[in-house]
Amino acid sequence: MKLKKNVGDLDALMRITIGLTGLAVSTARMVDRPYRTGPMITAALSAMKVGEGVTRFCPVLYLMGTNTLNPGNRRKTPYRIRRYPRTQYGRDS
Repeated sequence: MKLKKNVGDLDALMRITIGLTGLAVSTARMVDRPYRTGPMITAALSAMKVGEGVTRFCPVLYLMGTNTLNPGNRRKTPYRIRRYPRTQYGRDS
């Protein structure tokens, strides 16, 4: 299995942000109650999300055969308003 990028820029940024937040919360909870399993599971899942964001590869997206790099409904070039011919008001052309 070759690790091809299948996570887009915004998706990777969201995964890193949410993963680091989850790691911070789970670390704070582990300080309070070190032998509970909930914070350890949260820390493991959050670390996985940070890893997916950094490597830009998600195994679940790979198994589903999809990616978030270039969705089909997204334009490849930015939208531009065409220039319309301007008319000079008050003058007859």
